[in-house]
This record gives sequence, structure tokens and C-alpha cells, in this order.
Amino acid sequence: MPAPAAVAPRSVDADWILHRLTQGAASATPFVELRVSPMLKRPLLLSGEYRRPDADTLVREVRTPYVETTTIRGGEATIAREGRSPRTFSLSRVPELAVLQGSFGALLAGDRKALETVYAVEADGVPADWTLTLVPREPRTAARIAGIVLRGRDGELRCIETRPKQGEPQPTLLGSAATAAAGLDSLEAAQRLCHDVPR
Repeated sequence: MPAPAAVAPRSVDADWILHRLTQGAASATPFVELRVSPMLKRPLLLSGEYRRPDADTLVREVRTPYVETTTIRGGEATIAREGRSPRTFSLSRVPELAVLQGSFGALLAGDRKALETVYAVEADGVPADWTLTLVPREPRTAARIAGIVLRGRDGELRCIETRPKQGEPQPTLLGSAATAAAGLDSLEAAQRLCHDVPR
């Protein structure tokens, strides 16, 4: 008998990805971010946790190499850093934080309509290796950020790769990718981990 033909993995669309992220969304996830700047002698490795205590709030807690908590709610961001008084300001001053809140909130709610009011959305890949590309619609944000690529496997979001108009893509590793990031020391290593899909 002839051998059965191999079945190609089925492709995914934005609804498939959003449904999986909603189903598997946790209230907290670890993150690792590597910052590279001409102002820094060596890359700065940040690690901590993202929390979403409710539908309208996103908390980004940096635990190393310093302690800092950013709370985004109601169009404002409050930054509390150890040894300093908290600062609160409008998200209109920091488009990157507004993008972060909009993408996380809509993603974890599985709200494609809300996502598409802020971004042009394009999905690609298969269940074991997918990407969701978000291109900002708001002109001021689009002038600074070319796009945001979310990478994942099944129901896990493993990396958010922000692509600025100028400079290198900035990956933020999440979940199992963040856990695997011990000893990360270069942007290239972070990008490899962002693009890697465990089999």
C-alpha cells in the first residue's frame, strides 16, 4: 500500500490566535527585555512581571536590575521607582506605553475589533509557530514605530518584537521564552530566542 501523504499543518488567522490567547491568558507573566543604546557601555537586561489585575489596568513590574512599577490605567501611567516619589503623566506623552496598553488589553480580551481600531492586523504561520503583526494606525505612533510582531506557539505568547522606524527591533521575551533567557547578554541572542520555537 502507498504511504499516506503527509498532512501540511493548517495555517492560522487572527481570530484563531486571539481565541487561543484569550483562552490561555494568565493574570501574570514573566518578562525579560534587553535594552541596547549608544549611551550604555553594555546591554541592560531587565526582568520582572506583567500583570493585568483587571480589564482596564496593566502593570509592568521591573524587579532587576532595579525595582520599578509602571501602572497604566485610564489613559495615564504612574511610575513608582524605589527611593523616588511616584510620577503620573498622560499616555499621550509616551506613545509606546499607549501602544503597550492597547495591544495587551485587546489581545487578552480577544477583541479583534478593538485591536483593529488601533492597528492594521495581519496573521501568519501555523499553530506551532505563528505571528501576529500589528501596524499602528495613529500617525504620531506610526512615525516612530513601524510595527509590532507578536510571536507564539499554540496558546502561548512568547515574544513581542517592537520594530522602530530607526534602530534595531526590540524583543520582549515572555512566558517560557523569558524563563529560558538566563544569561542573555546580546541583542542577537534575545532575537534568536524570540524567533526560536521549541519543538
